[in-house]
Amino acid sequence: MSGETITLYEAIGGDATVKALTHRFYALMDTLPEAARCRAIHPADLSGSEAKLYDYLTGYLGGPPVYVEKHGHPRLRSRHFGASIGPAERDEWLLCFSRAMEETIPNPKLREIIWPPIERLAHHMMNRET
Repeated sequence: MSGETITLYEAIGGDATVKALTHRFYALMDTLPEAARCRAIHPADLSGSEAKLYDYLTGYLGGPPVYVEKHGHPRLRSRHFGASIGPAERDEWLLCFSRAMEETIPNPKLREIIWPPIERLAHHMMNRET
């Protein structure tokens, strides 16, 4: 072994896994009754949201910085100010993300590495308390 460090993007399987993760995430959000409040703050057509999350996660996990190339700095909180995000929406988003990771990233150690910053991000996105 050469001792080279690989990115999370590479470790989880690269582009195919990020695509599968984002697609499954939005499929869960669109169909789980327990994610209805989170779904309600999204557009009727989730394809644009899915594409942006795919772009963001690609760069976030260490792949090509496609989100920044297309949209500039993420400024995620300010880009989400139009959506009312409280504890219920946050928790439903996290439920969908957790399930999508479990279904698309087989290695539990990699999921454990990815989860804490995703959870912090979800808490950061909240813009109301109830």
